[in-house]
Amino acid sequence: MNPHSASEFQEIADRYTILRCLVGSGLHGTAVDGDDRDEMGICIEPPEYLVGLRRFEQYIFRTQPEGSRSGAGDLDLVVYSLRKWMSLAVSGNPTVLLPLFVPEEHLVAITGVGEDLRARSGMIISRRAGKRFLGYLRSQRDSLLGKRAGRHTNRPELEEQYGFDTKFAMHMVRLGVQGVELMETGRISLPVPEPWLGWLRDLRQGRHSRDEALEAATELEARIETLVETSPPPERGGREPLARRRIPDDLGGNRAGPTSRRGSLPITPLAVRSWVVRAGVSSTRQ
Repeated sequence: MNPHSASEFQEIADRYTILRCLVGSGLHGTAVDGDDRDEMGICIEPPEYLVGLRRFEQYIFRTQPEGSRSGAGDLDLVVYSLRKWMSLAVSGNPTVLLPLFVPEEHLVAITGVGEDLRARSGMIISRRAGKRFLGYLRSQRDSLLGKRAGRHTNRPELEEQYGFDTKFAMHMVRLGVQGVELMETGRISLPVPEPWLGWLRDLRQGRHSRDEALEAATELEARIETLVETSPPPERGGREPLARRRIPDDLGGNRAGPTSRRGSLPITPLAVRSWVVRAGVSSTRQ
């Protein structure tokens, strides 16, 4: 069993989640029949996991056993500790940034703390995210071209039907589209707006060639490369403003819907109350 799937971690995720939402192709609008459902959550770990020897970084639930492909109707869920999520977010991880921009209809659960976090995206987004989008785009391209050892494809049926892995190709171009938008506006529109959404869906269903996908990705890649030098977002995420945030008193409690009880306390030296501080100074490794 995956160590992140332990019942101990499930209890933390269930009790202390502040935000949970749809991610993946269903959120981007590029899902086709047979896709699974991907969700991401964020929770605030309890005090003993901050000041003691125990650690919590994430909880993982998969309908299918570890190592098996998910299919239609299956759920893949990851719930990060706020500290781990913030570390990934300020480094610009494309998937981890999605909860900041998910439309309300795709929120599974949210508290006042989660609302406050979503309202502070400007403190998190930086040009570093553009560089990460470039990295992920190039990774998908390498996988599409078979340049990554052991990562050519786990979808041989797509290669057999279309001659290439259309899902790798679609994600490659999608990352380019969203990376450009993020660097130009500081936000990501979800689902992907037209006309790109229709183009991406057609690509996933083999109505565009691999060469067309590679050409589109190259053009988007060049735009992001320019934008990471000139775009409005700051060069790095605002760790100091984050560290100075006052945090709501309602740390726990998972509830569906847009509102919950609000309160606030100043950050103290105690680790249990310094969740944003810890998030801002922790390692940015993925």
